[in-house]
Amino acid sequence: MKLKTLRPAMGVFAALLAVYLWAAALAGCSLKGKASEEASPAARSGNGALVVCFSLPGEQQGAGMIDNGNTEVVAEIIARQTGADIFRINPVRNNYYDKSYDELNETARREKEAAARPGYTGNPDLSKYDTVFIGSPVWWNDWPMIVYSFFDKNAEGLKGKTLVPFCTHEGPGLGGLDSALRGACPDSKVKTGLGVRSSDVLRDPGKTERTVRIWLEGLGY
Repeated sequence: MKLKTLRPAMGVFAALLAVYLWAAALAGCSLKGKASEEASPAARSGNGALVVCFSLPGEQQGAGMIDNGNTEVVAEIIARQTGADIFRINPVRNNYYDKSYDELNETARREKEAAARPGYTGNPDLSKYDTVFIGSPVWWNDWPMIVYSFFDKNAEGLKGKTLVPFCTHEGPGLGGLDSALRGACPDSKVKTGLGVRSSDVLRDPGKTERTVRIWLEGLGY
């Protein structure tokens, strides 16, 4: 009689024990997944990244006439691969930079000599971001003066941020944009930048995608 009574009780106990062990294993997997996610720099960044770019369509050295600015193409690749938002630096005066290559080159030279600060439209809320990618073409081995307008206007907002420069060029690479960025934003952390040839953006988009992807992987994305 006693054995008959014990057998059902033991069966219930075994079932409860199996459920307990299954729940414990499931919780362990969840904790493992959470720890792995917290360890990933790319997972931490998410929408905490912003891509700021100044880019122009029209006649480009080494690329001819283009509909979308080379730098904007690179900016969109970065945004797509990191999940970042994009802010475009657009001049207040519409079509102000809509000129032939030689005319634009002369305008860029005059602006640099005068340390001009051309106006631009809008401004992002930088408080939402930890990392800011900043890109433009290289003008006279420097950032275009309108990008310095962005630096000046956001001097406080950029403090403590991680800044990542990128550019399009036809020869000088970053052309000192990284050191110029450190000078303009001394209270920010500047990471390794990327220079992409303008001619590659148009003629070899696959190469451009790979170049950007490898660079971002090196940054932890």
